[in-house]
Amino acid sequence: MDPDLALHGGDTIPEVVDPAIEALVDDIIGKVADKWTMLILEALEEHGTLRFTQLGRIVSGISQKMLTQTVRRMEEDGLVKRTVHPVIPPHVDYTLTPLGHSLGEAFCGVWKWAEKHHDAIMRSREAFASTGRKT
Repeated sequence: MDPDLALHGGDTIPEVVDPAIEALVDDIIGKVADKWTMLILEALEEHGTLRFTQLGRIVSGISQKMLTQTVRRMEEDGLVKRTVHPVIPPHVDYTLTPLGHSLGEAFCGVWKWAEKHHDAIMRSREAFASTGRKT
């Protein structure tokens, strides 16, 4: 194994990547690395089972259409369980599955990284803004 392929923490990048795994990773990143999925994941992790309307209130700024699309994608991938209660008015609950909780744990590292490096990132952004260049 090429030492340049060793990652911090002892993991390594495989020399040969299974195309099926690579395609799955690309697909999952495309679905879960968006703002709304992350915020819904966080809300369900923090609050547990939530009704659709509660989820919409907690995830500030999300439209009903975007909330519907996002929880459907998450349900499709097995990240959330949708429970419909046969009452009037309709009552639908969403809760994280074990797979969803494990994704939350994986993203916890991103939150810790952001918290640890917050000041440095803010300084870099201020320095960049002072150059007058735009992103």
